[in-house]
Amino acid sequence: MKREDWADLAHFAVVAELRSFTRAALAVGVSPSALSHAMRSLEARHGVRLLNRTTRSVAPTPAGEALLRRIAPALAEIRGATQALAEGRERPAGRVRISAHRTAAIHAILPRLPGFAAAFPEIELELAIEDGIVDIVAGGFDAGVRHGHKLDQDMISVRVGGAGRVVVAATPAYFRDHPAPLRPQEIVGHRCLNYRYVSSGQVARWDFLRAGEAMSLEAPGAFVANDVDLVLAAALAGLGLARLSMAQAAPHLASGALVEVLADWAPEIPANYLYYPGRRHVGPALRAFIDAVRDRTA
Repeated sequence: MKREDWADLAHFAVVAELRSFTRAALAVGVSPSALSHAMRSLEARHGVRLLNRTTRSVAPTPAGEALLRRIAPALAEIRGATQALAEGRERPAGRVRISAHRTAAIHAILPRLPGFAAAFPEIELELAIEDGIVDIVAGGFDAGVRHGHKLDQDMISVRVGGAGRVVVAATPAYFRDHPAPLRPQEIVGHRCLNYRYVSSGQVARWDFLRAGEAMSLEAPGAFVANDVDLVLAAALAGLGLARLSMAQAAPHLASGALVEVLADWAPEIPANYLYYPGRRHVGPALRAFIDAVRDRTA
């Protein structure tokens, strides 16, 4: 292997994962133009196109996807080896990259970060928000955070947040013009604020559960967003009926800004878990993070 391939392959993995020369350049500490030039040089040396580029985005070609799958485990091993060098230090240091869905990042992880940052100022934490299941090895992440029922069996997991439940709610002003639904089927007569999964492009169905009776409905789409916080903001603006997590809705229910309906039909949301491959070396920085975010009530 040519000497220049080492750095270029590592940089290629970051570009392929972030799908942006600008964001990747910030991550690796070079200019976007220098990074783009390095990727073209890598392609030229090997005679294969690895990245498709447009004015708006960059994405790996099929050959690039295949290369990423092959090199990601090796890059993870190298990162683990360098992290192991820090084990003799008095204080954990280095970067910890975590993939998490937005609600877990905001409500399970973020509240614990002030204490973590104060205790470990030499650790740089990167949180990447993604609603779908992520291959954390291929993506170059140290760990991921997802609901427990979505984890692969070969992952080691640590609970970082308890179970919650779904809330269907709208503003008092909205209910002055629209009678509150008493049964799940009655949402079809309402302006429903829907969430579209970024990963799959599908609009989330509205699930209900009461005394063993389950129901899954396709809500009429008065509004659709691919960000859960934007769905909440739309509900607070009085645009319609929203399906939220209790973590999102609780302060607004307490203040009276939102009113809950169909509470007896609310299904549970499984607990969140931090997970990582069992074969991966757990360096001191990741171990410190795990200890900081662990749910000690479990």
